[in-house]
Amino acid sequence: MQRAAVLKGEAGIGPKPKLKDSTFETAKTEFLKWSEANKKPRTHRGYRNFLTRLAGSFAGSRLSEIDPLSVERHKHARIKAGARIAANRELAVLKAMFNRCRALGLYERATPEIRLTKEPKTRIRFLSDDEEVRLLAAAGEPLRTIVLVGIHTGLRIAAEALTLRKEHVDLVHRVLTVEAAYAKSGRTRKVPLNGVARSALARILEQGAGPFVFARANGRPYTTIRKAFEAACDEAKLTGVTPHTLRHTFASRLAMAGVDPRTIQECGWSSRDGRALHASLAESPRRGNRADREKFHNAFHNSAPGRFWRARRKCLIVNTGAGVAQWQSS
Repeated sequence: MQRAAVLKGEAGIGPKPKLKDSTFETAKTEFLKWSEANKKPRTHRGYRNFLTRLAGSFAGSRLSEIDPLSVERHKHARIKAGARIAANRELAVLKAMFNRCRALGLYERATPEIRLTKEPKTRIRFLSDDEEVRLLAAAGEPLRTIVLVGIHTGLRIAAEALTLRKEHVDLVHRVLTVEAAYAKSGRTRKVPLNGVARSALARILEQGAGPFVFARANGRPYTTIRKAFEAACDEAKLTGVTPHTLRHTFASRLAMAGVDPRTIQECGWSSRDGRALHASLAESPRRGNRADREKFHNAFHNSAPGRFWRARRKCLIVNTGAGVAQWQSS
């Protein structure tokens, strides 16, 4: 038996090889390099923000020093600060970082046990007709058009509406295209435009500069509307409303009109979110009476686009502003 093999630990005796054990900072840097190359920009930004928060608890530590006790302490501190849901997102990213570092050969020990906390079930928030009117009255441009697009197409505001390019809006055929790179599902999809959405987009397209639909004077796209949206909600005296509420409003009005869950799902709504939506609507006083829902349902199915999307099982063309169906022929 050779002495070198013994010293390397290859003979089963002698000193064991030292396992790789990166610092938190090195792991964070390499994980973010990987996410920047393999994830969507918005996901990468989220990872970066969560890791910055995690650094407050784990900076200066080696990965092997991050044990279940230290993880629980971080979780407890975040919950005490009123950030229960954020704590779960942070811990999920921490676990992903451990697993990625193992795959990259930066860490050769076991991933510590990381248990997420139970999240409270909340009813999905959507706008009433009166709330929509108040929000639109308080919103200036381009926020007002963004709100209309969110309510009438169901686009995700940050990921899909703000990244929308002019070349992907077809006013002639009344359809817009969400590119796979920005869709949560990773698949390109076509979204029909009703009269309200088409008119709003036509106005903004005439004014904006650059390739993006919603752009600043220098042509650069908006990356967030949160501050302006929150200011408009304050003026309209709305509580519990976020930009994603617009997407909930779109889907809720389809569901209240009697549109089947499968069709709503194919508009870009996940089955899990669909179940939550219908559970919320079951408790809502705004479901409307049976005659109203049948009127809405029949208006769709007897229309030209209704026949088309029934055959293709694609998205619906809905004028949800006043809670009334208004179908446009393609």
